Amino acid sequence: MDPVLIKAAAIRQLDLSPLAASMEAPLNDLLDLGPVLELRFDWPRDPEDPRELAECPEPRLWALRADARFPWLPLLLERDNGSLIRHVAMVVPHDFSRTEGLRFEPQALELWITHRLMHLDDLCRAHGRSMRGNLSQMAAALGYELDDSFWSLLI
Repeated sequence: MDPVLIKAAAIRQLDLSPLAASMEAPLNDLLDLGPVLELRFDWPRDPEDPRELAECPEPRLWALRADARFPWLPLLLERDNGSLIRHVAMVVPHDFSRTEGLRFEPQALELWITHRLMHLDDLCRAHGRSMRGNLSQMAAALGYELDDSFWSLLI
């Protein structure tokens, strides 16, 4: 799948149409693809601006809108080139250090990932799918270890 370019105009207008082609397929078809969606943001920043993209309010607001409209988006975001981590950094409080990198606020990440795992598990099961392995991998890609008993709580 080709990367999806999110241009500055779309970010400013909270326009989710760049994702339309990737999100219009039936959910089962999207889930069959696995984590292959790469998002690239074309957001202008002054060379002197020390902020990371996830610290800029406009792209964060766009990501929050995308996350609300397409709650399954994190399950589809590729993990090797940073799309998943970048997206989560846009919607979960974090700190960034030049020496230590990205550090999520632990309780915020725990709340977000637990909520998202429950929601996506219900959504996938409603479509006749079990995606628990993929969901566990998504959590692991964010540095979040699931206790083996987590899934047994969700009936």
